[in-house]
Amino acid sequence: MFHINEFKKLSGVSVRTIRYYDKIGLLKPVSKTEGGHRLYSYTELKKLQQIQFLKTIGFQLSEIKMMLESEEWDWSNSLMKQLSYVISEQDRLSKIETSLRELINGIAIDGEEFRIKKIMDLYNNQDSKEVLKNNRDTLNFKNMEALEKLPKMSSSDSDSLEWVALVGQLKKHMHLGYSNTRIQNIIKRMEVKKGEDFNDEDAFLDKLWDNRKSPEESEKYNLYPMDQEILNFMEKAYIYYLGHKS
Repeated sequence: MFHINEFKKLSGVSVRTIRYYDKIGLLKPVSKTEGGHRLYSYTELKKLQQIQFLKTIGFQLSEIKMMLESEEWDWSNSLMKQLSYVISEQDRLSKIETSLRELINGIAIDGEEFRIKKIMDLYNNQDSKEVLKNNRDTLNFKNMEALEKLPKMSSSDSDSLEWVALVGQLKKHMHLGYSNTRIQNIIKRMEVKKGEDFNDEDAFLDKLWDNRKSPEESEKYNLYPMDQEILNFMEKAYIYYLGHKS
């Protein structure tokens, strides 16, 4: 027999939790000492391990109590239901992760001017990549890989994060003017990345940029909403870059 403190050490479960399980009738001690101290055996230790395992895979204590008490419990049905629940939770958490990444990347671009409404608008719309794919004929892209290379606000891949950082830096330093060396270095890096990621897709990029500059078209394609000011600045900086690159 084990006193509760010994039972705690063997099981790794706190005394408070063990007492609570006793209170709700989930795990009763095998007996008590004359002084009223709980005593447990290896049988209770095995049952406690079962309880903790079932908790780990997501079952509630009330469910676990019924599962362990019933000799006719349909374990297959219960486990299938739990698996369905876990899968649905994965989908829900994946959507939350996407929203969090969009929020983080939105702040990286917009800084103090960021508004959560932008993400709420995107959250309720179809994935921009799917919208672009459905308009392949009008967008003039040659290879489907071009869509995969487009920076995504919900992504953690290094290419997307670099594009987000470059746009964020442009916006942060707009006050320097589009011909400033710092701005031009950012534009230069953008041009290099464009060549790396979108070789032979000039027609697609030109069309996409035209859509990006139009608030209506940006909304149509579910593109991340960017202020007209930064779009105009980027265009001026790029035109200046093309006219002065050696």
